Amino acid sequence: MSYVGPDFDPPQPRRSRRGPLTVALAALVPGALLGWLVYEAVGAPGGSGQAGPAASSASVSRPLSAAPPTTLTGSPTDDAKASPTPTAGASESTSAAAPAASGPLKGKVIVIDPGHNPGNFRHTAEINRQVDIGTNSKECDTTGTSTNSGYTEARFTQDVADRLRAILQRQGATVKLTHEGDSPPWGPCVDERARIGNAAHADAAISIHADGSAQGNRGFHVILPDSVHAGGADTRPIVASSKSLGERIAGNFLRVTGEPPSNYVGGGTGLVTRKDLGGLNLSTVPKVFIECGNMRDSKDAALLTSGAWRQKAAQGISEGIVSFLRG
Repeated sequence: MSYVGPDFDPPQPRRSRRGPLTVALAALVPGALLGWLVYEAVGAPGGSGQAGPAASSASVSRPLSAAPPTTLTGSPTDDAKASPTPTAGASESTSAAAPAASGPLKGKVIVIDPGHNPGNFRHTAEINRQVDIGTNSKECDTTGTSTNSGYTEARFTQDVADRLRAILQRQGATVKLTHEGDSPPWGPCVDERARIGNAAHADAAISIHADGSAQGNRGFHVILPDSVHAGGADTRPIVASSKSLGERIAGNFLRVTGEPPSNYVGGGTGLVTRKDLGGLNLSTVPKVFIECGNMRDSKDAALLTSGAWRQKAAQGISEGIVSFLRG
C-alpha cells in the first residue's frame, strides 16, 4: 500500500509505548527476537537468496518489542490501491479452491488476496468507482505502487501469492485466491475481495501488499482490523482471532526473511491496527494485510525484486498461518 499521493498525506506514527500486545508478540516469537538481535549485531548479507541487508539506524533504534500497534485512521489504504466494484460475475473469475493433499492442514481453508491487479491501470474509471466499506465509501481499487525501476506491486503480490499457495497446498490446505493476475482484467473491488473470503468460510485470510513510502522508510508491517461496527461492517467477532493471526505472521516473517519491522509506522512492533480498509472491515473471517516492504526504498526494493527473497516471504507468511491454525 502506498502512503504517498496527491490525495493524502503520510500517516504519522504515534509515540511508542509498551503494551500487552508487545508482550504477546514477544512471547510468541522468542526465536525471532533472538535472531533479530544477532541480525543487528553482525548484519545480514544482502542480494538474491540472502536474508535482508542490515537494518538502517532508524529501524535499529526501534526494536520489535518497543511499542504496541499504532492505530491509524483516515490514512491511505491498501483498499485505495485495490479495486473498483467488480462487474457481475467477477467472483466467478477468481481462482477455484485447488484440491488439497493430505497433511497437517487437511480440512483447513485459506484465502489469499494478491493486492491490486496488473490490469487496473487500463481500467481507471472502474477502479475509481466508490464502494461501501462500512465506515464510509472509497475507491474500488487502485493501481498499487512500484519500485523505481518499474517492478509493480501487482506483479510482486501475485508472485508471492502463488508461492504461498504452493507451500500451503503441500501441507493439505484448500487454498483460494481472490484473483489470478489479470483475470479478471481489473479488480476485484475491495468489498468483493472480502466477500470471497467470507463465502469460502476461510479459516484464515491474508491480503499481500508492498508499500510505496519514501526512501529510507523500510521494513514490513502487518495490518490488523480495528473494532468496527458501522453500516454493513462488524469486525468485533474477528478482532481477537485476526490479532493472533497477525502476531504469528509478523514473528515468523521477521525470523524467516530477516526483513526488519517498519521504521515509519507501528512503533517498531511490525503491527498496525486500522479501521479504514474495506478488505478488513467487511471480513467475517480472521484476516490481516501484510506490507512486505517499501518498494521505494533501495534496500527493500533489492529484496522485493529477488525471487529467492520472495520465496522466503512466502515461507514466513505460511509459517505464521500454520502456527495460527494449529495453535
